[in-house]
Amino acid sequence: MKLRKEYTCPLEFVHDMIKGKWKTIIVFQIRDRRVSLSELQKEINGISQKMLIEQLKELNEFNIVDKKVYDGYPLKVEYFLTDRGMKMLSAINIMQEVGIDYMLDLNLQHILDEKGISY
Repeated sequence: MKLRKEYTCPLEFVHDMIKGKWKTIIVFQIRDRRVSLSELQKEINGISQKMLIEQLKELNEFNIVDKKVYDGYPLKVEYFLTDRGMKMLSAINIMQEVGIDYMLDLNLQHILDEKGISY
């Protein structure tokens, strides 16, 4: 992840940390547990393994996500949120609530029901 040389405020920096289609979704998916790469890929529709690995690497570089690598064969790796990731999750939870509210405004509750999302 390439950072700019100059920032006008901390929000710009945070935006660069989580920008892109997948990072907030990844953080939300591992919000309450340790998860393997294959579990994450199954849970996030449309993400390739290559993209998932790249996004996890960037989240790790910003200390939002960490991983534990277990000895043995086959290789076992679990990803989890760091303290900074848990802070980030607070903001993402608010974004999720705004998204739910907007979907309800548009009468899209059937999508929420299909996904098992409470509203």
